[in-house]
Amino acid sequence: MAVESDHNETDLKEAMLYEKGKNGRVTCGLCAHRCTIDVGKQGICQVRENRDGRLYSLVYGRTIAQHVDPIEKKPLYHFYPGTSAYSIATAGCNFRCQWCQNWDISQMPRERGMVIGEKASPEQIVNGALRSGCRSIAYTYTEPTIFSEYAYDTACLAHEAGLANIYVTNGYMTPEMLEMFSPYLDAANVDLKAFDDKTYRKYIGARLQPVLDSMIKMKELGIWLEVTTLIVPGVNDSEQEIRKAARFVARELGRSTPWHISAFHGSYKMTHVPSTPLSILRRAREIGREEGLEYIYIGNVAEEAAQDTLCPSCGTILVGRRGYFVSGHRVTDRRCPQCGITIAGVWD
Repeated sequence: MAVESDHNETDLKEAMLYEKGKNGRVTCGLCAHRCTIDVGKQGICQVRENRDGRLYSLVYGRTIAQHVDPIEKKPLYHFYPGTSAYSIATAGCNFRCQWCQNWDISQMPRERGMVIGEKASPEQIVNGALRSGCRSIAYTYTEPTIFSEYAYDTACLAHEAGLANIYVTNGYMTPEMLEMFSPYLDAANVDLKAFDDKTYRKYIGARLQPVLDSMIKMKELGIWLEVTTLIVPGVNDSEQEIRKAARFVARELGRSTPWHISAFHGSYKMTHVPSTPLSILRRAREIGREEGLEYIYIGNVAEEAAQDTLCPSCGTILVGRRGYFVSGHRVTDRRCPQCGITIAGVWD
């Protein structure tokens, strides 16, 4: 399918991290698909196009969403809790998750053959964040790796203005992309969508290992990391798979890495699948604790105290939450006020 864009030729931004090949082909080096793209064609994301042997972004400076969100909505619970994030996205995605909640914008180029968005320069995004009183800018809703040029330019300006930068991501970027972006990327929440490569191939159109590699790389680069797993009934809800995921987070990323267990509610091509039972979410939390994880949260359901941050040593409520909003914050100098141990995270 040909993708139509509302860009003029002068609006196009040449891509980062690509290599030129024979016969005008190019190979994109931003995400782990590493698409080889013929002249006149797009990559899997459908928003990076080969024009006469050069790779261009079709979404630079074109936001399809701009909102002010609580940082807890990302979700990030140990990164400036209680603050706001100026959240932006463009159309497109390098995944095709069958349960995508933002499919209308993430799959727009693939399903409707369209790339649309409102003009907004990096300078305008940063100024909007400052005017809104935000502590950070979040590149979110769709996969930010596919609009990396736009995010990178914005992130550089954001740091100059004293704002933090956040990726809410599927983790399918290349090591080169992370190394390039890491000086300006302060935090990330990675969706660990399953712990089975077959599930990734069948439901998502990707592979598991690059996601695991990206999370390990983020930790090595000093990017604050939190992990989210959406528990989909009949897909990734077995105790064995949940334990594998929890064990990976605890052993490879560290016991203090926050793990968000989220309830599935029918969406996109999986509206026929029932919502995740609360009993499975509670059992997943128990498994996470058994594997040694110190900070585990249950999301997308009304579960008493499931979003509170507790001291892993004495159990004191450090950050109380009701939904996405903070009702109390007791961390001082990164320490529990009761027992004095250091609490993992980035705190004001």
